[in-house]
Amino acid sequence: MYAVIKTGGKQYRVAAGQKLKIEQIPADIGQEISLDQVLSVGEGDQLQIGTPLVAGALVKATVLAQGRHDKVKIFKMRRRKHYQKRQGHRQNYTEVRIDAITA
Repeated sequence: MYAVIKTGGKQYRVAAGQKLKIEQIPADIGQEISLDQVLSVGEGDQLQIGTPLVAGALVKATVLAQGRHDKVKIFKMRRRKHYQKRQGHRQNYTEVRIDAITA
Protein backbone atom coordinates (compact mmCIF):
# COMPACT_ATOMS: atom_id res chain seq x y z
CA MET A 1 0.00 0.00 0.00
CA TYR A 2 1.26 3.48 -0.83
CA ALA A 3 0.04 7.04 -0.50
CA VAL A 4 0.85 10.46 -1.88
CA ILE A 5 1.06 13.02 0.92
CA LYS A 6 1.58 16.77 0.96
CA THR A 7 3.72 18.42 3.62
CA GLY A 8 5.89 21.51 3.61
CA GLY A 9 4.68 22.55 0.15
CA LYS A 10 5.97 19.33 -1.44
CA GLN A 11 4.41 16.01 -2.37
CA TYR A 12 5.88 12.61 -1.50
CA ARG A 13 4.98 9.05 -2.50
CA VAL A 14 5.35 6.98 0.67
CA ALA A 15 4.96 3.36 1.73
CA ALA A 16 5.04 1.69 5.15
CA GLY A 17 8.57 1.29 6.54
CA GLN A 18 10.04 4.01 4.32
CA LYS A 19 12.33 6.73 5.73
CA LEU A 20 12.34 10.22 4.26
CA LYS A 21 13.44 13.76 5.02
CA ILE A 22 10.68 16.35 4.95
CA GLU A 23 10.52 20.05 5.77
CA GLN A 24 11.00 20.70 9.47
CA ILE A 25 8.07 19.88 11.76
CA PRO A 26 8.16 21.02 15.40
CA ALA A 27 8.15 17.58 17.07
CA ASP A 28 10.38 15.70 19.49
CA ILE A 29 12.51 12.71 18.48
CA GLY A 30 10.53 9.50 18.94
CA GLN A 31 7.18 11.28 18.83
CA GLU A 32 4.47 9.83 16.59
CA ILE A 33 2.92 12.32 14.18
CA SER A 34 -0.02 12.00 11.80
CA LEU A 35 0.01 13.47 8.31
CA ASP A 36 -3.57 14.10 7.26
CA GLN A 37 -3.08 15.79 3.88
CA VAL A 38 -3.33 12.60 1.80
CA LEU A 39 -3.83 13.25 -1.92
CA SER A 40 -4.18 9.63 -3.08
CA VAL A 41 -4.00 6.08 -1.74
CA GLY A 42 -3.22 3.02 -3.83
CA GLU A 43 -2.88 -0.71 -3.37
CA GLY A 44 -2.12 -2.96 -6.33
CA ASP A 45 -4.25 -1.81 -9.26
CA GLN A 46 -6.75 0.09 -7.09
CA LEU A 47 -6.26 3.84 -6.66
CA GLN A 48 -8.26 6.39 -4.68
CA ILE A 49 -7.72 9.97 -5.76
CA GLY A 50 -8.93 12.78 -3.53
CA THR A 51 -10.62 16.00 -4.58
CA PRO A 52 -8.25 17.42 -3.35
CA LEU A 53 -7.83 15.16 -0.27
CA VAL A 54 -8.93 11.57 0.37
CA ALA A 55 -11.61 11.64 3.08
CA GLY A 56 -10.63 9.69 6.21
CA ALA A 57 -7.12 8.83 4.99
CA LEU A 58 -4.25 9.18 7.46
CA VAL A 59 -0.52 8.46 7.43
CA LYS A 60 1.18 7.79 10.78
CA ALA A 61 4.91 8.44 11.09
CA THR A 62 7.59 8.48 13.79
CA VAL A 63 10.16 11.27 14.05
CA LEU A 64 13.68 9.81 13.85
CA ALA A 65 15.85 12.93 13.76
CA GLN A 66 15.97 16.68 13.35
CA GLY A 67 18.84 18.09 11.33
CA ARG A 68 20.15 20.34 8.62
CA HIS A 69 20.94 19.50 5.00
CA ASP A 70 24.32 20.14 3.39
CA LYS A 71 25.19 23.71 2.57
CA VAL A 72 24.02 25.08 -0.77
CA LYS A 73 26.44 27.68 -2.09
CA ILE A 74 25.03 30.67 -3.95
CA PHE A 75 27.43 32.75 -6.05
CA LYS A 76 26.34 35.80 -8.01
CA MET A 77 28.62 37.75 -10.30
CA ARG A 78 28.32 40.52 -12.87
CA ARG A 79 31.21 40.43 -15.28
CA ARG A 80 33.25 43.59 -15.75
CA LYS A 81 31.26 45.37 -13.01
CA HIS A 82 33.38 44.39 -9.97
CA TYR A 83 30.38 42.71 -8.33
CA GLN A 84 30.60 39.36 -6.58
CA LYS A 85 28.32 38.01 -3.88
CA ARG A 86 28.78 34.75 -2.00
CA GLN A 87 26.05 33.29 0.17
CA GLY A 88 25.30 29.94 1.77
CA HIS A 89 22.13 28.26 3.00
CA ARG A 90 21.37 25.17 5.10
CA GLN A 91 17.76 24.00 5.14
CA ASN A 92 16.33 22.35 8.26
CA TYR A 93 14.68 18.93 7.93
CA THR A 94 12.84 16.30 9.94
CA GLU A 95 13.60 12.66 9.22
CA VAL A 96 10.55 10.42 9.64
CA ARG A 97 9.73 6.72 9.27
CA ILE A 98 6.30 5.89 7.83
CA ASP A 99 4.57 3.43 10.16
CA ALA A 100 1.05 2.95 8.80
CA ILE A 101 -1.29 4.13 6.07
CA THR A 102 -5.02 4.02 6.70
CA ALA A 103 -7.60 4.82 4.03
